Formats: sequence, C-alpha cells, structure tokens
Amino acid sequence: MSRIPKRLFAATTALATGLIALPLTALSANAAEPHVDNPYAGATQYVNPTWAASVEGAATRASDAALAAKMRAVKTQPTAVWMDRISAITGNADGNGLRFHLDQALLQKQSGTPLVVNLVIYDLPGRDCYALASNGELPATDAGLARYKAEYIDPIAAILADTKYQGLRIAATIEPDSLPNLITNISTQPCAQAAPYYRAGVKYALDKLHAIPNVYNYIDAAHSGWLGWDSNSGPAAKLFAEVARTTTAGYASIDGFVTNTANTTPLVEPYLPNSSLTVGGNPVRSAKFYEWNFDFDEADWTAHLYNLLVAEGFPTTIGMLVDTSRNGWGGAARPSAVSTSTDLNTYVNQSRVDRRIHRGAWCNPAGAGIGERPQATPAGYSGSHLDAFVWIKPPGESDGASTDIPNDEGKRFDRMCDPTFVSPKLDNQLTGALPDSPLAGRWFEAQFVQLVQNAYPVIGGGGNPSDTTAPSTPAGLTAGTVTNTSVALSWTASTDNVGVTGYDIYRGSTLAGSSTTTSFTATGLTANTAYSFTVRAKDAAGNVSAPSAAVSVTTTGSGNPTGGCKVNYSANSWNTGFTASIKLTNTSTAPLANWALSFDFANGQTVQSGWNANWSQTGTKVTGTPVPGSWNATIAPGATVDIGFNGTHSGTNNAPTAFTVNGQSCTIA
Repeated sequence: MSRIPKRLFAATTALATGLIALPLTALSANAAEPHVDNPYAGATQYVNPTWAASVEGAATRASDAALAAKMRAVKTQPTAVWMDRISAITGNADGNGLRFHLDQALLQKQSGTPLVVNLVIYDLPGRDCYALASNGELPATDAGLARYKAEYIDPIAAILADTKYQGLRIAATIEPDSLPNLITNISTQPCAQAAPYYRAGVKYALDKLHAIPNVYNYIDAAHSGWLGWDSNSGPAAKLFAEVARTTTAGYASIDGFVTNTANTTPLVEPYLPNSSLTVGGNPVRSAKFYEWNFDFDEADWTAHLYNLLVAEGFPTTIGMLVDTSRNGWGGAARPSAVSTSTDLNTYVNQSRVDRRIHRGAWCNPAGAGIGERPQATPAGYSGSHLDAFVWIKPPGESDGASTDIPNDEGKRFDRMCDPTFVSPKLDNQLTGALPDSPLAGRWFEAQFVQLVQNAYPVIGGGGNPSDTTAPSTPAGLTAGTVTNTSVALSWTASTDNVGVTGYDIYRGSTLAGSSTTTSFTATGLTANTAYSFTVRAKDAAGNVSAPSAAVSVTTTGSGNPTGGCKVNYSANSWNTGFTASIKLTNTSTAPLANWALSFDFANGQTVQSGWNANWSQTGTKVTGTPVPGSWNATIAPGATVDIGFNGTHSGTNNAPTAFTVNGQSCTIA
C-alpha cells in the first residue's frame, strides 16, 4: 500500500519551549517517506503543548504533592489535536491553529525517528446528530456541505500537503459520532436529515486526505457498548464498506478504524472474559448491564469488527486504534476478583470494572480513570489487529456542559450531561455525570483530577503498570477422586512475566470456582453425568490465559440420564444465496432452556438474516440463540423448534458436519 514519496526537502528548527518534556533535536533533510502499514510502529507521538500547559496548571494548583507528581507524569503523554470548527484551522481564542501544532511537531521530531501527529477531523454538517452537547456550526444542508468542503477540508488538506510537513505522519481520526449514528439513530429526524451529508462529507474528507502520502485515515467506529450487538455491528461494517467504495481509492483510502473515541468503555473486562458464561442458568451477556451484547469491552469489539470488515472486502492489513485516555476505571471502586454470587445481575455488577450505571452514560461519567498509556502495536490482542493505543480525547476536556451555556460554536445543552437528570435512555436512572462541567472541549479540571486519581494502570504505581502479558496456559489437567456429586481436579502451575495470582475453573462454559493453588474440587454435581472441565490462569493486571485442554469426567452412581439433542439441517441454494432451515429437537427428558446452537461453515458462507432466533457469526462459527422472551426460549422434552436464516456463499455450500447445543454434541438427522 505504498505511494510515491514527494520530493525531498530540508528544514531548520528552533529550540522547543521548556514545556515539553520530550527530548528534542534539530532537523536536517526531513524527507518524505513511503506510506507504511502501521504509522505508529517505531514512531513517537506529538505532545500538544497547549494541553500540557493545562495539565501543568492543574498540578500547580493541586494541594496534594503526590497527585501533582502524577499529573506531571501525565503531561508528557501525546494527545490529539481537534479541528472542531473552521476557525480552529488558523487558531482562535480557544487555541492555536493547525500550523502551530505541525511546527511544534517538527521541533519534537527526533532525527531518524518518525513522529505521528494525531489529528481529529470534526465539523460535518449536522454534526453529532443525536447528542446536543457536540452539535457543530454547519447545518445539514447543501450549503453546509459546500462550506465543509471549501472552508474546512480544503484548507486543512492544503496545510497538510505543504512539503514542510511531509516528514511527519498525520493520523487523522475522521468525524467521530457520524457514521455510527446512521446505524442506530437514523429513525430520528436530525440524523435522517444529516445522513446524506455524513456520507458525502466523509467521502470528500477521505479523498482529499488520502491523496497526501503522509496522511493516514482512521474512521470512527464508536465502541462496543454502541455497535457491539449483531444487529448493529454487521450493518455498521457494511456501511463503512459502502462509503469506502464511493471514494476514489476505494478501500485503500482508509488505513484503519478507531474505537472508543471520547468514550470510557474498558479495554478489557478482566473478570468477565466470556460473554457466554452461564450464571444462574443464563449467559452473562443477558444481564441488564450488557443487554445481550456479546462485546463487553474494546478488545472484544475491535476483534469482532476486524472480522466483519475483512468479510466486507477490507484488506487483512486494516488496523485498529483504541482510545484509552479515559477508560481505566481504577480507584477504590474497581473490583479485585470475580463475584461469587449466583444471581446474574449481582454477579455482573460485582465483577465489571466499568462502574457506570449504564453503558449509555457517555457524558463526563463519575468514577472514570485514565487507561493504558499511548503505545504502538500493544501485545496481547492479536485478534484485534491493533496499530496503537492512543489518546484521542485529551483527559480533562469536557464532554459537554451540565447547564445551558450560550456560545457561538453550535454546542447545545444535552441533559445527558446534567447529573440531576433521570434519563429515559438509561432505564430512568440518573446520568451519573459530573456536576459543573463546561462546554464540550473546554478544560474541566475536576474531571482531570478524577481521571488521574482513578487511573488504571496506576500512574507511577510501581511494578509493571502496563502489563498486558497473559500467563501461560495451564497444562496437565487431570481428574482425581470422582464421586456421585464431586470431582477433584489438579494441574501443572502456569508461569507469568510478573506472577500468577490464581486460577478460574470452568465446567463447560460455566465458572465453577476459583483457586489460588493448582487443585480444586468441583461439587454440587449430578450423579451419572458427564462433565467437561477447563482451567484458566490469571495475574494481578487482569490478564487471563487461554483455557487448558479439557478433561472429561462422568460422576458415579445412579442419577438423571444425560440429555441430548437432534438437528435436521437443510439448505436451498441459488446463485450466491441460500436459505437454511433447521429443526432442533430436545431428545432429553428435561426442558432445554436458554439453548445456544453452534456449528461451523466449511466454505466461507455468511449469515445475513434469520428468523425465530438471534444469529451471530465470528469467522466460520455460527451461533443461534432464542430471542429473549420468545415462545421457543425453552424447548420441552421431545419438542422440536423450527429456526433458520438466509445467507450467501461463493459457489460451494456444503452443510455443517457437526452441531452442538450448549457445548454438547447433537445427533444429525
């Protein structure tokens, strides 16, 4: 994906101000370079001196010396520069212009080391159509689009194309909260009106910026708590692909996607690693907090999104960024272990590190903390294809005003930023927003203090605060004494770069318990019943190993017979499409509740839409579950339910060769 570099040039530089704590050197022959796959690899990132000055001011005012020291440690971190209106390009009363930042970046750039400038493009006509706090200056009209092109994108592109800056890598976050709103909020009048201008504006921005070799375009892809549901994620990937195909360069105009921009969704939920784990007979994703969403965190979402994007035609080299500026969720409220409750909602609420009252509480949420520090190609997330952790939303900048504040920026009062508001969007709960917040984008010191105090990893906390290495997989899992109600298990200890703190033992997909040693006795089992057990190791940073090889055990004595299932699968194919019909029969003597039917496709088939079940697909694996509250949520003994879906294939459409229900193999009719 390389492009022809522009001509070489020489640049001279002055010394940087003492505000920036990075080592600076003079520049010579700062030449353009070929377009690379991951701009962050081997590069440093730009530290915004304006934001750093705000942090230094907060540190000066802090009465706690330890807190002030943590703030000063944070001020050397790179943050994005937001072009949130036309006047921001040249500079206005709220900050310096684009050329100022690029010139400062040249001063910070070390000879022989690439430097990335994170830049946010954020002024679409009808901007942020569903949240008033970040509404913009341009209306969703033809005239607004014309101004967006001529007065906003064109001047930015002209500055970035200046050969003076060709030695910098510009990573452009393209229009947060735009395309995702067309998936979930298109039924509202403002979003319906804005839709054609969002598509046209994003296309124009991609075309103009992609034409500059040292610019890298990253499309905003919301976050797991917005688009993670199958009903949102698939259509989102299709929309991203549709917009890409309208551009001059097609898929090549997009270098990657950025998630969690300006949001606080955790990078990982360390004590909830499996959204299909059952507690009290129900999968944890069915808890009130997750509302049947498979993706609990941004590691889940980026891996999920990557697979969907590749299936839609994006190259396998597509990269992901995660904004970790405010998603740490540390402090005293952070749980330190998985819950032992057997009540589903209690289990989830006691185990989740995301302490918001609702995943939709987006405005200045109380309790949030700074997350992982910016870093390139972070380890431990191979499925996510991460280019970097970044701080797109600078910590300490407000999400929106808690009261109505007159302004000339188009920003309005959104009650989601009002801590006294009981929001219907949050199941009639208070918003959980911090009080006394200023307009979106303005410095909000109370928020910054909270973010530093609740940072996770802890700032200057000792040890390895950025430990992302999981323990080794437990080996040698064996069953010892077996009774009619219990099984004694033992295994070989795992290793870890810091230290193993314990093990979680799973019975199928259900957490049976935890142990700090290499043995555990599973109790409360049913006589004469087959069980499968696996073990995962964990460390203090919340990293969890892959599951061990399973050990199968049948309890002794007489008891209830093992249940079963039978599947009759048929498909009617045409061209590249097909309709699959499935008859699922409960052949056991007990009701089959909260069933999950799973199988794999062998020929790259893709599920499009279905009936009588919720369908999801990750790679080749397809899973069908009952629609919550539906007639077939429980299958009586001997009963059969009819479910199915429409799909696509590439010419070969062989039937699956194996089916399981809740992890147990089924007979194929």
